[in-house]
Amino acid sequence: MGLLLFFKDKLALVPIWDYSVCMRVIAKKHLIAYWEKHPDAKSPLQAWHDEAIKAQWKSPQDIKGHYASASFVGKNRVVFNIKGNHRRLIVAVAYQFGALYIKFIGTHAEHEKVDASTVEME
Repeated sequence: MGLLLFFKDKLALVPIWDYSVCMRVIAKKHLIAYWEKHPDAKSPLQAWHDEAIKAQWKSPQDIKGHYASASFVGKNRVVFNIKGNHRRLIVAVAYQFGALYIKFIGTHAEHEKVDASTVEME
């Protein structure tokens, strides 16, 4: 993506850094580590990741439009149901930067034991 500008009778393409082009998942290593321990979660987590990095979420409504079962818990955190609600994924969303920060991955029962608005990956 860029902007065409004229400089002293020359045309130049100047890059524009637009963070809203797609979402970035910070840090995918947490997803990988989880699915290496729980192979049954690999396919659904990869599917979520592949959809998320192509998304252009600028608001909670954008997420809700694609993931009707997503829950919003404050501090820009979202809980996604993974693998038919057998697993939960909590991310913090920085809409202005197009970033998703992995905060928690676990079973439904493990999710019930954490505070979704403050939990952090170890």
